[in-house]
Amino acid sequence: MAKNLDESVQGEEFEMDSGPRVYELGFHLDPELPTEEVKKAYQAVRGTVTGKGTLVAEGEPEQIQLAYTISRQETTGRRDFTTAHFAWIAYEATPSDHTEIIAAAGAEKRIIRFIDVVTTKDAARHAVEMRELAAKTPAPREEGTEVASTELDTALESVI
Repeated sequence: MAKNLDESVQGEEFEMDSGPRVYELGFHLDPELPTEEVKKAYQAVRGTVTGKGTLVAEGEPEQIQLAYTISRQETTGRRDFTTAHFAWIAYEATPSDHTEIIAAAGAEKRIIRFIDVVTTKDAARHAVEMRELAAKTPAPREEGTEVASTELDTALESVI
């Protein structure tokens, strides 16, 4: 039996054979793409994944602010990205199919950066639950923002 491929996979050990494993592919799409092109790029990656493996969970593209600038050299010169459309797909595939999926992601010009990690089905499903919970949670208020007393009364009534 082989050592853990990723210590964060909660102590599970994987045999280094051709059996299927669960992977998570996270990727940033070019922020300058029109909405329709973002959908097409996402569907292209998703189609590659479903053609080679089994979809476990997914997070469709959403515009995000990057924690740091990503620079990429292109034929027209250097491009710096401070935002991107982030999406992720968890899938189960054999190591050979996984290699083909990674090659396809690397060849996709609309992807500015991606990461692929070994995970578990439970961890992937938990990520979906957390995303849904975050979507339901109201955004935090900025300090100094006043709240109407009627809004506070309504919130208090619903708790009691």
